[in-house]
Amino acid sequence: MKTCELSLIKYLLFGFNLIFAISGIGIIIAGALVLSDVGEYQHFMERRLLAPPVVLIVAGCIVFLVASLGCYGAIRESYHMLMAFAVCLLIIFIIELAVGIAAAVYQNEVHEELKNIMRKSLNAYESSDSDRIAWDNLQQKLKCCGVDNATDWTRKRPQSCCHGVREGAAEPDALHCTNARPGDDILYSSGCFEKIEMKTKDASKVLIGVGIGIAFIEIIGIILACWMATAIKNRS
Repeated sequence: MKTCELSLIKYLLFGFNLIFAISGIGIIIAGALVLSDVGEYQHFMERRLLAPPVVLIVAGCIVFLVASLGCYGAIRESYHMLMAFAVCLLIIFIIELAVGIAAAVYQNEVHEELKNIMRKSLNAYESSDSDRIAWDNLQQKLKCCGVDNATDWTRKRPQSCCHGVREGAAEPDALHCTNARPGDDILYSSGCFEKIEMKTKDASKVLIGVGIGIAFIEIIGIILACWMATAIKNRS
């Protein structure tokens, strides 16, 4: 009876670890996608806002390695390897849960912090090359202008705030863009804060879903590993 129970747990744990290894690759991909999407605008963000996807990528790599350890431990029916696997799973569970919680907390804090950074950077547009490049890139890619709207540019408005009125039309020159008024067809109507905050919130939702969702699945792995380790110990 004990032999049948051990065989059942062994194959359950082996199958779980195959799925777990694939989930590790999924975690890496999710973290990389979030980092590439939001990291492009890192000039306007504090480093801690970019930390969760980086931690998730590292956790994904560890998950893949730990899943390999679990598979090997199940095949060898090694008590010590299975207990090491369970402990590693518990550590990864805590890390991923922390990433999910951190992403949720940062989502609430990002509003005013991001807006203040953007306003400070906008005021430095003419005196700083890095701020100028960052704003031109942001406005062109997200099709926006200013922090809240085009009126934030109280001096010379960047040409990146403007666009051709129709496909194939010539881009407005710098003077035309500077003299444009809110509501004019050539001027982007949306503020960049709204656009970049939306991207940040979408990234946070992905991190929360992946981090917390997979973390609770890992509880199954911990239970299976401890169950098999106990069965091996009782057999001996």
